[in-house]
Amino acid sequence: MTYYQKAKLDNFVFTLINSAFMLFLVFLTLYPFWNTIAVSFNAAADTTRGGITFWPRVFTMQNYRAVFTSGTIYHAFGVSVARTLIQTITGVFLTSMLAYALSRKEFVLRKPFTLVLVLSMYINAGLIPNYFLMRSLGLISTFWVYIVPGMVNAFNFIVIRTYMKKIPESIIESARIDGCGEFLIFFRIVLSLCKPVLATIALFIAVGAWNSWFDTMIYNSGRAELHTLQYKLMEYLQSSQSQAKSAAAIGSMGMAQNLASSMVTPVSIRAAVTVVAALPILLIYPFLQRYFVTGLNVGSIKE
Repeated sequence: MTYYQKAKLDNFVFTLINSAFMLFLVFLTLYPFWNTIAVSFNAAADTTRGGITFWPRVFTMQNYRAVFTSGTIYHAFGVSVARTLIQTITGVFLTSMLAYALSRKEFVLRKPFTLVLVLSMYINAGLIPNYFLMRSLGLISTFWVYIVPGMVNAFNFIVIRTYMKKIPESIIESARIDGCGEFLIFFRIVLSLCKPVLATIALFIAVGAWNSWFDTMIYNSGRAELHTLQYKLMEYLQSSQSQAKSAAAIGSMGMAQNLASSMVTPVSIRAAVTVVAALPILLIYPFLQRYFVTGLNVGSIKE
């Protein structure tokens, strides 16, 4: 065997092993979610037997009917969409403005302000002081309690500022020579050059806002019209668990079986809830993926 043939064989073996290993990793990554989808479309009573792998054994839409049976789920969906959009827009815009101001060397107070923001990442007053703060601001039982606390995030600020500091200073100086003020430089030049990192931060904020339910329970649990989708789904999950306990407490086995056949179980409703909650983000992510990958590569711009 010649050297060329040996090198070609080694390359083929490496490619084969590497491809097999990567396919195995893809399988490990996708299987849990695929299994969740299969369970969500499987009959609840049959799911308790176990053994659901790739396909539902007894196909049904009962789990999703149980999730969408109440009209409040659609209102909660609208609240979550409004919260996600407003929080993403305000969070990206205000954080990027702050990051631009503190990235300029001519701003003499940039170091003290940056230190205060960084310290907020490590020092937190806790849940009770935050609740009293929201109450003193008059935000309890209002929609704006979802928006105001997340307008500026220290981690997002650091990411955006680091990216902005890599913008060539000659571009900013050229704009100033042409008569541009700071606001015009920020809106026309800086934001255009920072699209990748802004898209990345927008994805971070949107996912966090969409998945959040704990703040609804703390601040707005008493107002049903302000409940978010995640909070409603959490309520449905707790309700299904209570129904399962009630079915188990029934003395007659026949009655328990009849009740179980007409209801969902915690496992089935949890699978349906997971799919409903994750689907909007899964539909949006492919459109932001290229910006997400580029935005995380902070520091690639050199002057």
